[in-house]
Amino acid sequence: MADSPSRIERPLSPHLSIYRPLFTMMMSIVHRITGSALYFGTVILVWWLLAAASSPGAYNLFSSIAGSWIGQLILLGFTWALIHHALGGVRHFIWDFIHGFGARERELLAKATLAGSIALTVIVWIIGLALKG
Repeated sequence: MADSPSRIERPLSPHLSIYRPLFTMMMSIVHRITGSALYFGTVILVWWLLAAASSPGAYNLFSSIAGSWIGQLILLGFTWALIHHALGGVRHFIWDFIHGFGARERELLAKATLAGSIALTVIVWIIGLALKG
């Protein structure tokens, strides 16, 4: 058999431990996580619609579970994930027009996405609780 060439030493890909975590990097990861959370949160939305369409007993069961403290916490998280993911989409829409790619602009947009999602979630819940009575 012919001699095969010796193995070439190639550099390894850099591991995540080499990179310094940046705020924009974390917001990108959070955007992906909120997208996944919305996938599972849609199950709650479908459950609510099916319960409302089927019977008063099914709707009362949903209402009692959603009205519990753990249900309220899950709905609060779902609300934040929905708003955060939507604002992340707006940030990407801005980038589609080739704006906001500078270092300061990227950081500002990421911070605005986080602050805006928290503020809008609080506003939505205040309005929702005020309308509930």
